[in-house]
Amino acid sequence: MRYISTRGLGPVSFTEAMLAGLAADGGLFVPEHYPDLSACLLHETPAMGWHDMAVRVMAPFVAPDLSEAELADHVAKAYAAFPPEVTPLRNLGDDGWLLELFHGPTLAFKDVALQLLGRLLDDALRRRGGRVTVLGATSGDTGPAAIEGLRHSPHVRIVMLFPHGRVSEVQRRQMTTLGAANVHPVAVEGTFDDAQDIVKALFNRPAFRAKHQLTAINSISWARLLPQMVYYVYAWSRVSRHGEPVAFSVPTGNFGDVFAGYVAARCGLPVAKLRVATNSNDILARFFTHGDYSRRPVVPTQSPSMDIQVASNFERLLFDACGRDATRLKGLMDDFRAAGVLPTLPEAETAFISRWFDGKAVSEADTTATLARVYKTHHQLVDPHTAVGLCAAQGWAPGAAKVTLATAHPAKFPDAVAKATGVFPALPHHLADLRTRPETFTVCPATPDAVADLMEALP
Repeated sequence: MRYISTRGLGPVSFTEAMLAGLAADGGLFVPEHYPDLSACLLHETPAMGWHDMAVRVMAPFVAPDLSEAELADHVAKAYAAFPPEVTPLRNLGDDGWLLELFHGPTLAFKDVALQLLGRLLDDALRRRGGRVTVLGATSGDTGPAAIEGLRHSPHVRIVMLFPHGRVSEVQRRQMTTLGAANVHPVAVEGTFDDAQDIVKALFNRPAFRAKHQLTAINSISWARLLPQMVYYVYAWSRVSRHGEPVAFSVPTGNFGDVFAGYVAARCGLPVAKLRVATNSNDILARFFTHGDYSRRPVVPTQSPSMDIQVASNFERLLFDACGRDATRLKGLMDDFRAAGVLPTLPEAETAFISRWFDGKAVSEADTTATLARVYKTHHQLVDPHTAVGLCAAQGWAPGAAKVTLATAHPAKFPDAVAKATGVFPALPHHLADLRTRPETFTVCPATPDAVADLMEALP
């Protein structure tokens, strides 16, 4: 498998794409083609356990850099502390199925990707020699998961930007209380979009990028998305009774998690539809409903990991919708950056996108009501992001089995959960003392130069 940039650069190997993170031309890496896994998905995976399924699904994307045996070893070690099924399913009756993605060390869906990616990255650096700086931006969950996956690596320094005052206390403390010498949490005085723009700007400074050997672990990294395909396959294999397509409701802000479902569908997984569920920061829902992809101010909500108005992974979908025309894609993205509005797409491109996706925005009031309703009806606590997904799925996709992705443990957002249900969810034992641990982080202006200066001063 080789990888190309949405802006035209390439091809490169899986390892080269993983180490680079963002392509040198500012684009995002995508596979040259989507392998046809339909025979495997339809006939083999229903009888497989999660680990074997992961190897079978991911192997074509990492060959020849990793053999199936090497990949299997990494998978076994990455998910050793997860439940045997890694991402269990819970039946909520009329609300469909919950796919629980929060059983990793930081209680968020991103552990599924980053526990494996941390091992793949460390192994590649060990083989090649050298040291890299992971420069990332987080709206709340990527940062803790990335740090947990990489903090023991002697080959990696981590600089993680997060929006000051705009992540939950649990999310912040998961980044700021570790005391690891190679971990540097940075609170930028702005939004997640500002932090993400800073990361992209610094990657696009060739001399700075080379000096610090920058690599990405956000969902702009293809290697971050790859393991997320697996849980769509797992859910389909357990929920579909006779091979019928399954509909997935996905709470999302940066479009990475739902894009992984699209990749699985392009490889042959029977997907009825992917619903893009957003909160009040509804740029994605507006696009899928009205064709309006226009940037607006970010509004703080009780589901802060989705408080985003520029969805980086959306570029990957546009690239496919444009027939993989890198010149046209670059023009669209340049127009959006200049004007804050994506030009209206022609009918053929919107029809392509509508084949796979639709969208729905969920208000703060409806999020709170869903938290309360699910607890009252099913005796189940969910976090506010999952509540957005469940609310968006109500009355949707009649006739199809519905799966909502439960992206975080309710204890990561206890205030919102307690306000809606009257129950304050407790943290698991390994995080029980999190709120009393001492914190260390740096507050920094939300500009590329300020972050660059800070990084120059780091050991």
